[in-house]
Amino acid sequence: MEQLTAQISMVSDFIWNNLLLFLLVGTGIFFTIRTRFVQIRKFGEGIRRMFGSFSLNGERANHEGMSSFQALTTAIAAQVGTGNITGCATALYSGGPGAIFWMWVSAFFGMSTIYGEAVLAQKFKTTDSTGHVTGGPIYYIKARFTGKFGKYLAGFFSLAVIFALGFTGNMVQSNSIGAACSTAFDIPKIAIGIACAMVAGFIFLGGVQRIASVTEKLVPVMAAFYIVGCVIILIINRENIISAIQSIFIAAFDPQAILGGAAGISVREAMRYGVARGLFSNEAGMGSTPHAHALAKVEKPQDQGVIAIVSVFIDTFIVLTLTALVILTSGLLEPNVEGALQGTELAQAAFQSTFGNFGNIFLAICMLFFAFSTIIGWYFFGETNVKALFGKKATKIYAAIVVLFIVVGSTLEVELVWKLSDLFNALMVFPNLIALLALSGIVAAAAKGKDIMK
Repeated sequence: MEQLTAQISMVSDFIWNNLLLFLLVGTGIFFTIRTRFVQIRKFGEGIRRMFGSFSLNGERANHEGMSSFQALTTAIAAQVGTGNITGCATALYSGGPGAIFWMWVSAFFGMSTIYGEAVLAQKFKTTDSTGHVTGGPIYYIKARFTGKFGKYLAGFFSLAVIFALGFTGNMVQSNSIGAACSTAFDIPKIAIGIACAMVAGFIFLGGVQRIASVTEKLVPVMAAFYIVGCVIILIINRENIISAIQSIFIAAFDPQAILGGAAGISVREAMRYGVARGLFSNEAGMGSTPHAHALAKVEKPQDQGVIAIVSVFIDTFIVLTLTALVILTSGLLEPNVEGALQGTELAQAAFQSTFGNFGNIFLAICMLFFAFSTIIGWYFFGETNVKALFGKKATKIYAAIVVLFIVVGSTLEVELVWKLSDLFNALMVFPNLIALLALSGIVAAAAKGKDIMK
């Protein structure tokens, strides 16, 4: 197991450190310039549209798609998961406080990237053989690249999504649920995994209607619950907030000034873990959330594009930042120190340091809802690609495999699970970014208010 982890880590680190670190941020910068900073110009409109369609019991999703708010909550369900808690804690341990700064940078530029993903998903959405609206990168990849190249590129993306989200990604989520609930409630991880798998299987069988109904209720409630808890902790630890924020900015450019040479963390490491965990958290450029945004019933693609911008803001600048500040103000972070707390255990210890034993319970409950909502969202994204590749009948087999991986993931070592997820995330990013860059002219036209459906 250790050898396997080391080999996967070597391949994953090479891809992230030498390719994706620059490609993802570079794409975000490119789209920011081409759309004339759409994430700033249209942010207010995105907020207005989000609150204008807010509902905990909206219209029933059907073969024509789902409401804009349901599409948003399905996207956020996938985005706000263990990446906001375990991923944040892992980034702090491996990259130091400076990793949070690079998460912010990648998220800011990623807001323009996800705008492009949502716009293209809307423009190129289609109707499948059963008469249901469907969409996602596989469709805009094929639209841009015709012939065998487009077919193979889209197929590669779909397979990467199925493995990255449906299989290894959901193993990460169940692993974090198992670790948190086992610590808080002393329940065997396997029992937690089986329980999650059973409930998830019930939701999967209900199709897009049940998924949309669950996410529109679950996401707003779970986000509010977590935010309130974090704010209370920060009020209690208010004397440490300024120093925590300072450490983020200083360590982003000079880690040794904060951590000392013994930690062995460089600016490159801070960037690598910040961007990687930031992507895992907000998924901008990954090609996952377009599957949800494609189903939104809106007048024009731009309407869903501005909604997508808000999803990254909520995920990274609110939820993830609150987690980082809770950990940093606790004083428990020991970056890159062998045997020190990391991952879920670090986050739990931070909450426990203020809330006492209730901190474990609070975080376990939040982790359960965060991770479980992501399982639902990621299953749906994978299912869309299974249908596109193998037909509707294959979705039952896919659902059964996902349920099995949820159970298995709850018992594995955390490092192996995260490394596998990092690797498959990287593989699905490449074809998506290639298509996004090739279709950037359409996104730029949309950002200028032009009708791109002609």
